[in-house]
Amino acid sequence: MNGTLALAGAEIKRLRRNRRYLIFTVGLPVILYLIFSKQNATAYSVAFAAFYMVGMAAFGAFSGAFNNNTIRISQERKDGWIRQLRLTPLPPNAYVSAKIIASMATSVPAIVIVLLLGRFYGGIHMPAWKWIVIAVTIWLGTLIFAALAVAIGYLFQPDSVQPVAIALYFLFVIFGGLWFPLSGGLKSFGEITPTYWVMKISTDVINTGTIPVTGVVVILAWLVAFVALATLVVRAKAEAL
Repeated sequence: MNGTLALAGAEIKRLRRNRRYLIFTVGLPVILYLIFSKQNATAYSVAFAAFYMVGMAAFGAFSGAFNNNTIRISQERKDGWIRQLRLTPLPPNAYVSAKIIASMATSVPAIVIVLLLGRFYGGIHMPAWKWIVIAVTIWLGTLIFAALAVAIGYLFQPDSVQPVAIALYFLFVIFGGLWFPLSGGLKSFGEITPTYWVMKISTDVINTGTIPVTGVVVILAWLVAFVALATLVVRAKAEAL
């Protein structure tokens, strides 16, 4: 366990020095919130500033857990780094565990900064427990994308993984309604995505103080599915090393 945590710590330090990572996980969501949040409108029965705050916090956190990891894992497999780690005393799952732990840790700044921006720039006021529930909902949602990143990173080579990752991520962003509220047929389709329910749980907490059970079930189902997929892919590729 100590070896896994040490590997995760090294990954966190590396990400902190990665300017591209910081731009897309923290900088871009902050800029978009500053530009688009001040609208005299509502979405999912809450002020647009509150809706967009949740969307941008999730956008940054999920991007960090997914896009960066897929590319990094794919490149490290090609370079033989994972093969070298398998020759050390580290547990077989240390590499994957370290990536997920690092994703969870490095998603925190994106969530906290955007929520603070919503409070002091967007003028959003609500009890402390609601802020905590929203932050935890988004934070736990990063697990889904961290697990998917492992599967995609192991499946694809570096020259093809980036377009695949970007396409998948923006499908979840657009059809999950992180940028704009969904309605009609698009909403019906979006209700099967975990990103939609991260948004819906958070906005319901803001509006009524309740957590929709359906949303929790859908999010857990996606998490189980992607963890299972990642496990199968890692085992299959490990045997091929």
